[in-house]
Amino acid sequence: MSNPIRIGTRGSRLALIQTDLVAAGLKKFDPSLTTDNVLVTTKGDTNESPIPLDTVGKSWFTREIDELLLAGKIDLAVHSLKDLPLIVAPGLSLHIVLPRADARDCLVAKTKTTLQNLVAGSVVGTDSVRRRALIMHARPDLQVKSIRGNVQTRLAKLQSDDYDAIILAAAGLERLDQSDIITEYLVPRTFVPASGQGALAAVTRANDDKLIAALNHMVEPKTALSTAAERAFSAHFGGGCQLPVGAYAEIDNKTITLTGFIAELEGPGLLRETVTGPASDFDRLARDLAVSLRARSPFKLSYDD
Repeated sequence: MSNPIRIGTRGSRLALIQTDLVAAGLKKFDPSLTTDNVLVTTKGDTNESPIPLDTVGKSWFTREIDELLLAGKIDLAVHSLKDLPLIVAPGLSLHIVLPRADARDCLVAKTKTTLQNLVAGSVVGTDSVRRRALIMHARPDLQVKSIRGNVQTRLAKLQSDDYDAIILAAAGLERLDQSDIITEYLVPRTFVPASGQGALAAVTRANDDKLIAALNHMVEPKTALSTAAERAFSAHFGGGCQLPVGAYAEIDNKTITLTGFIAELEGPGLLRETVTGPASDFDRLARDLAVSLRARSPFKLSYDD
């Protein structure tokens, strides 16, 4: 293992906080380790096109970092797990590390209100097709408007006249120590999060055995299992993030409860379903849930078989 360990990260305040959490975990494993952050600007950080970012693929936020890893210019990358493709690039290895933070989405509004109590016609900001579908299913009388940028940028845009509220991941605000601005936590079995939301991922070269061994000491079993179930569900819809798809797993002792949803890209159609079974059987439960939702779907979906 090289020392210092070069960690590639995007440059937002949240990305740096998440990187520091992983670095602290590595140092707890081996106090002699040191780390250096390498700031990377990705295509997703700079693209200003009006296309929703999650319709063009999650690699917009990872490709440049992956290339640095494969070239040996960095040793490790830290990401929010929800932002990663379900299949990592050849030659790389994905590790879900540390206990998961809050998996829920949340509403941040200009006034102390809830999604259900927003005035009809209110403008809610999101650039996620998943969140858009869930908002329009719950409140078709609201307007959904694209909003770009990292968390701090989106919070600043909320202060303009263009938005009455925005939807964010609760975990991000928790890590930024800004949970006090949340006006509502959205119920995850209804407003289903992105697969892996709230969890952190570390990506290494697949042959970096020493660093992988250190990261393995940072795996929290409940987090690893719940996020694996969610990602297994999403994988049955093509492995990308172009569709309104989400999943939320809850583990109680040796039992897992998995909620999934699918929706139309354009239109009001949305289906949700929950299954429960042995946690050790999560992969079959995820597959059965995906198959059930496809069979029930009265609307057109585009996904890979």
